[in-house]
Amino acid sequence: MTVTIKILGRILDHMRIDLRRSHKFAHERIGFMTANLATNDDELIMMVRDYTPVADDDYERAAGVGAQIGSNAIRKALQSAYRPQSALLHIHTHGGRGRPGFSGTDLRSGQEFVPSFFNTLPKMPHGLIVLSDDSVTGLLWYHPERNPVDIGNFVRVDSPYFRDWTNNELA
Repeated sequence: MTVTIKILGRILDHMRIDLRRSHKFAHERIGFMTANLATNDDELIMMVRDYTPVADDDYERAAGVGAQIGSNAIRKALQSAYRPQSALLHIHTHGGRGRPGFSGTDLRSGQEFVPSFFNTLPKMPHGLIVLSDDSVTGLLWYHPERNPVDIGNFVRVDSPYFRDWTNNELA
C-alpha cells in the first residue's frame, strides 16, 4: 500500500519555522503532527490536521543526541491525537537540502517510542518524519510489532480553487 501525506502549505511553513527555533540546551526541535486517514484503492492518504511543537520545558538534557524529550511531551502529543482519533507523527529537521536521511539514533529511538503510541491509539498508524529545507523522509508503522514502511509521497496543498461567481469560472 502506498502512503501519501497531504499537508496544508501554511501548516508546513509554520512547522519549518518552529523547528528552526533555538533551545537553551537542545540542538534541535521536535514536534508532532496529527492526521486524519482516508483510503483510495491501494493508497493510504494521511491528511495533516495539526502541528504541535514540544514545549521548551519538555526537553531533557542528554549527551550524544540532538534532542531528547520526556514522557510529558509524549503524553501531550497522545492527548492531541486522542479525540478525534488521529495518526500521530513525530517530526524534526536535519536542515540542509535534498532528501534527508534518518540518523542511527533516529531509527533506534523511533523503533522504541513510535510503537508505544499504539497503547493509546491502537487503531491508527503512527510515524516518524525528518525534514530537510526542501524535502522530507518518513516511516509509518501499521502495527507495533511489524516493521515500518516508507512514506512514499508528501504533498503540499496550497492555493485552493475557488469559483469567481462574476465570471462563472474557476480561478
